[in-house]
Amino acid sequence: MLPKIKVLRPEGIFDGVKANEFRQDINKLIGDGVIYILVDFKKVTFMDSSGLGGLVQALKNIRSANGRLFLMSLNEQIKMLFELTNMGQVFEIVQDKSELGTKFSNS
Repeated sequence: MLPKIKVLRPEGIFDGVKANEFRQDINKLIGDGVIYILVDFKKVTFMDSSGLGGLVQALKNIRSANGRLFLMSLNEQIKMLFELTNMGQVFEIVQDKSELGTKFSNS
């Protein structure tokens, strides 16, 4: 059985401002006891380096709470940013929600 997973769906340009709001949302969720979070990037059109930095900080916060952060629906630009920065190896990226069961059963 899968643990409770909260899904976040940011939209538009994921820059420093959005990443800061996102980090605050993550910290509130952690404070509420939610430690498994799936971020659906389907509606994000662009991510810059400050957006990526905010995402890394959110990941650190979740890991310090013994949680896990999953990403899905990355567009080509975000995939390229992750490849250039080697962040694809840092984050847990899934194709869709059905893949989460495999992630939890393998851990």
